[in-house]
Amino acid sequence: MFPKGVALVVGGSGGVGNAICLALAEAGSNVALTYHTNQDAALALVDELRAMGVKADCFQYDARDSTAAEKLFNHLADQYQNLHTLVNAAGANIPMRFINEITPQQWAEVIESDLNGFFNTISAALPHLRQGGGSIVQLSSIGLQRWPKRDVLSVAPKAGIEALLTGIASEEGRYGIRANSVQLGVIDAGIFHRLKESGDFDDRWLEAAINNTALKRFGTADDVANTVVFLASDKAAYITGQSIKMDGGYSL
Repeated sequence: MFPKGVALVVGGSGGVGNAICLALAEAGSNVALTYHTNQDAALALVDELRAMGVKADCFQYDARDSTAAEKLFNHLADQYQNLHTLVNAAGANIPMRFINEITPQQWAEVIESDLNGFFNTISAALPHLRQGGGSIVQLSSIGLQRWPKRDVLSVAPKAGIEALLTGIASEEGRYGIRANSVQLGVIDAGIFHRLKESGDFDDRWLEAAINNTALKRFGTADDVANTVVFLASDKAAYITGQSIKMDGGYSL
């Protein structure tokens, strides 16, 4: 399913990122992952990945730092020679706010972290992906299809990222680089758990969210991981510039 080298999962220490790392290893790929602050979770995951028989490493990474991005990909090239997959699963604990409640500072911080951070990561990754071709998979939001109130800080940066992915798919395909996204609905993992604990998602919201899906359930981290591995693998070798809606039918 994958050539020699490594798959990098940015945000691999998170709930969904963890499942993606494990699924990549199960498919036979070496895995590198990044974390922002949760080093303990990242180190525990590396141990689990190595026990599965693949090479694995973790790195503290702040995508807002373009110099750090260059250092990360140069290090991966030295250690693994080939980068065959880049998965962006990073996600900050963004507050749920109506647009009129958001301050210019909050907006600027999210754009810098998510959109500009993605560009820094891609800018550093493309020269390495060009050497042997490869796949980019972005975890995006179904909010781009059906507007979720109070979620602009998550959805708006992803709109810019989706535009970048379309451009990458169009311009970099001649180098064997594919770029796709998975537009997620409510996934019962990671940030979703934190928002439940904070009270942003109460029982009334949860009931309405389930009723708004055709499948009448939330997605799981494994649902996401299986789709990401498919898009990254040679089984999706002729798929690029696409967004898969993984929302249980929320957008119907």
